[in-house]
Amino acid sequence: MDKYLVTGATGFIGKRLISLLKTTECEIRIISRFAQNNFDTYICDFESESIPELALESVDTVFHLAGFAHDVRDENKVKTLYQKVNVDATIKLAKIAIKSGVKCFVFISSVKAGDNVIIEKNSTNNKAEPEGIYGKTKRAAELQLLELGEKSEMHVVILRPALVYGPSLKGNLELMLRGVKKGWFPPLPEIGNRRSMIHVDDLVQAILLVVKEDRANGEIFIATDGIAYSSREIYNCMCIVVGKSIPKWSVPKTLFIIASLLSPRIKYKINKLLGDEYYSSAKLEAFGFKAKKSLKDMNETDF
Repeated sequence: MDKYLVTGATGFIGKRLISLLKTTECEIRIISRFAQNNFDTYICDFESESIPELALESVDTVFHLAGFAHDVRDENKVKTLYQKVNVDATIKLAKIAIKSGVKCFVFISSVKAGDNVIIEKNSTNNKAEPEGIYGKTKRAAELQLLELGEKSEMHVVILRPALVYGPSLKGNLELMLRGVKKGWFPPLPEIGNRRSMIHVDDLVQAILLVVKEDRANGEIFIATDGIAYSSREIYNCMCIVVGKSIPKWSVPKTLFIIASLLSPRIKYKINKLLGDEYYSSAKLEAFGFKAKKSLKDMNETDF
């Protein structure tokens, strides 16, 4: 029977991964800040505590989903936390995993760690810089993990998900959906931008796929549903999901441009809303991955 250790098991992606793992013949352990019913739980806060080595004893595969992101404070003020959780704790966990004889270490990174090209084996030559302190710390962890994998018998696989959506989603997508439902989120202009997304269930399937593939060792995969959505298309889909009629009008792009001049923070927010964030998952698809869900097929229960 396979033994799995999951970090970040109580998060958005972790909960769905656990749900799927429970349908298979396996033993599940989790590292969490709080005790969890029905699970073999090892208490640990990656921000401040040492990692319990017993958690990795006899474990076959580690799914490392825990991370520090989306802090509303100035990222420079929490720079130490990003480093401590996303890099230091990740590498400590991996080193304990190697010492414990773990066969495979799957690291859930982010598209913010690099660019949108198909990543070649062990490539560190991404042309685009990682985005922000979050992307930089995720990239730093990736590089060190790949190096550890090369020097040991433990397989290391890295997944960079695009924007993830699904039941009980959090963050900006949840805020946007709530705004559309309540009527205060403005109809976005159709400017032809392209954005990548992936349903959480498809991401979980991708995670389990790479574990089974020996060829995935030492590789970085980008995970998307393969569809390029414009911000207006996302807005329209959300209208349908919450039972709202799609407005025939939109806020002119010019107004967003003028608003972006008010402050760097507003400019950043508008660029996040209307900019391009499109990534290729061709490499993952070459391993047999095929997304089963798309945003256009969703209903409110899928959010």
